[in-house]
Amino acid sequence: MQTYLELEEFCKLVHLNEDVVKGMMANGALNFKEEDGKIYIEANQGTFSVVPSSVSKNSMVNSMTLAGESFVEKTIGTILNLHEKVLDAKDETLDTLKNENKFLKDALYSMQELYDEDRKTIDTLNQELKHAREEAEFMKRKYKLMWNKTMEAFGVNSDKKMAENKEEKNSKEENIKEEAENIEILEENLEQSEQK
Repeated sequence: MQTYLELEEFCKLVHLNEDVVKGMMANGALNFKEEDGKIYIEANQGTFSVVPSSVSKNSMVNSMTLAGESFVEKTIGTILNLHEKVLDAKDETLDTLKNENKFLKDALYSMQELYDEDRKTIDTLNQELKHAREEAEFMKRKYKLMWNKTMEAFGVNSDKKMAENKEEKNSKEENIKEEAENIEILEENLEQSEQK
């Protein structure tokens, strides 16, 4: 995997100024790419490119060796430091993703439980509503039946009373007629007896 660093960051890492690094880029000693107006240099290949490979003069060899060794030590230390930071960032990212995944899973389970509870509540309310409707229908039929019986009883009683009153009236009228006839007969008998 290739890791690219920005030009300024790479210069700080290898302790060289931008002109020297740009010269190495022009010579083809460094692999680089340009995106969005920024220059990115391949970190792995770039660090080995700045390490001197051979020196022709003996006097320069000793000074270059000392400078090169400290530079190599710094470079290796920086690379190891960057590597640790990348690993830490990777671990941190994985932990964050695991925590988010656990949170989402817990939220999903919680929502499922709430949905199940709501479903049970809805079923219970539907059953209670059905029971209440059946009870209301039963009461309606019961009161209608009671009302009909009351109406029938009232209607029959009133008819009976009217019939009884009518019979009493008729019987009284008949009694009055009979008495009137009896009185007429008595009057006739009186008149006949007076005439004799």
